[in-house]
Amino acid sequence: MNKKRILIVDDEVSFTRLVKLNLEQAGDYEVRTESNGALAVSAAMAFKPDLILLDNIMPDLDGGDVIARLKSNASLKDIPVVFLTATVRKQEVDARGGVIGGFPFVAKPVTVSALVVCIEENLKNRQVRSEK
Repeated sequence: MNKKRILIVDDEVSFTRLVKLNLEQAGDYEVRTESNGALAVSAAMAFKPDLILLDNIMPDLDGGDVIARLKSNASLKDIPVVFLTATVRKQEVDARGGVIGGFPFVAKPVTVSALVVCIEENLKNRQVRSEK
């Protein structure tokens, strides 16, 4: 069985290390991390992830700019992106159905089980869209 490839782009290195470890232990995931938003596109080109978890606020390039670069790249534009950020609270995400600004959001802190559910839902949604 092929592992699902997840790219985490977040400037909090200890956070990404912990999420990577937990996701790899929790399921069939191969996880790569990038702590520099400006390098997210090249990391995605090299890794070819099935899904990207993206922090919204980073010092070098914020999540909105990273998304714009990803979506303007023909080979990356269809990769689902989920914002994983501390800028919103879980209650805000829940009140908006898990979508803010047209993109799914997960509020930090997040449990591994909630993150796995989010990843699987977004991967399933990608597969449904590609089958249409």
